[in-house]
Amino acid sequence: MIAATSFANKDVGVFGLARSGLATLRSLKAGGARIFAWDDNEAAREEAHSEGVTVVDFHNWPWAKLSALVLSPGVPLTHPAPHAAVKAAHAAGVEIIGDVELFGREIRPDRALPGRAPVIAVTGTNGKSTTTALIGHILSSCGFAAEVGGNIGKPVLSLSIRNGKPVFVIEVSSYQIDLARGFQPDMSVLTNITPDHIDRHGSIEAYAGIKQRLLKQTAKGGHVCIGVDDPYSAAIYTSFSSNGGPDATPVSIGKVLGRGVFVLDGMLYDAQGQRATKVMDLSTAAHLPGAHNWQNAALAYAATKPLVQDARAIASAIADFPGLAHRIEDVGRIGRVRFVNDSKATNADAAERALLCFPDIFWIAGGIAKEGGIESLKPQFPRIRKAYLIGTAAKDFAQTLDGVPVEISSTLQNAVASAFADAQRSQAPNPVVLLSPACASFDQFRDFEQRGDNFRSLVAQLSPPLEAAS
Repeated sequence: MIAATSFANKDVGVFGLARSGLATLRSLKAGGARIFAWDDNEAAREEAHSEGVTVVDFHNWPWAKLSALVLSPGVPLTHPAPHAAVKAAHAAGVEIIGDVELFGREIRPDRALPGRAPVIAVTGTNGKSTTTALIGHILSSCGFAAEVGGNIGKPVLSLSIRNGKPVFVIEVSSYQIDLARGFQPDMSVLTNITPDHIDRHGSIEAYAGIKQRLLKQTAKGGHVCIGVDDPYSAAIYTSFSSNGGPDATPVSIGKVLGRGVFVLDGMLYDAQGQRATKVMDLSTAAHLPGAHNWQNAALAYAATKPLVQDARAIASAIADFPGLAHRIEDVGRIGRVRFVNDSKATNADAAERALLCFPDIFWIAGGIAKEGGIESLKPQFPRIRKAYLIGTAAKDFAQTLDGVPVEISSTLQNAVASAFADAQRSQAPNPVVLLSPACASFDQFRDFEQRGDNFRSLVAQLSPPLEAAS
């Protein structure tokens, strides 16, 4: 754990007591702060009370005494409207920050932590979790004491500086960036930008601007890596290359770059030197299938090369990467039927990446749809043998899936059973039952992880016995 000593002997409010909120409580308490905490969820309040902090409705906090409000990233800061706790903080002139900002203040070079651990921050619409985990895997494989967390896995304040060659690898969401205006990573990585979370930021331009702000906050003498295959990210790279700031490396899939890192026909090239050098064939990375994972691998390579330097060692680590749960995760096979858990695909762009990996798909989709629904997936509809729709988006998706056989399954349990039966009966040589919902999960599940775990459990209950995925 990292103790947040920057608020020692000061009064701090913590609103939102999920995983990162509880880690924030513990960090502030260890650093000597006086804490007032609140969450609308009674179970969360009880857990905070067990930590020995004052749990009281935020309306009754001593706002005139508070030095800061540490806000959960899930609580609206600006859109669709500021939360009442945010309005109270503004009225009292109280600074509003998040856990990533607290983390950043503690690991500044002028703080008294033992040793200066570099920080690599990863953001973007899709691929940031895989890229973050892959960077951590590469560094660990090459002898670094990598601590991986943030929006993936451990909250940032639950991390610690390890012995050896420490480095922090942090996934940062747009919500977290919005609450971390003083955070200065040494390396920032932008995977891509597609429309997402518009309800929380007001427009795609505002959303892209928040992603860009993280890159602008990168420490002087630092470095940024930018996937340049979408127009918003390409424009951000152009602004960096023309306006100074941290050195920027472009990364592209399918396009040769005169300078940067790129992938052509599955082959990874490093063109940061005098000429392009072949690094590896990404088909050897069994758990990184598809062009979207080639982008993740290329970004991870570009981010770790300044620290590792040995391209062969990085390539070896990429090939050995075990993959992440809920991201095109092989659950197993029953006979010819393969089961793939891509529950992390919470928007259409992410789902498209999974659909592109397979030719004969029995597709489970639905939940709470994002803006635009699945209109953008129409070019991939020929890959879908049949769709099994769940959640609140089911009827709208059924209308969009014109020409594709559709079943309104309503629940994941019904969808898995029907998809398996239809896949078994099909003439497809390699049928795939794919959970890639293109939707948020909150209508039926706590989060995408619970949805994916439920899928895995339902598949395990099917008969005959499940075979290990190859």
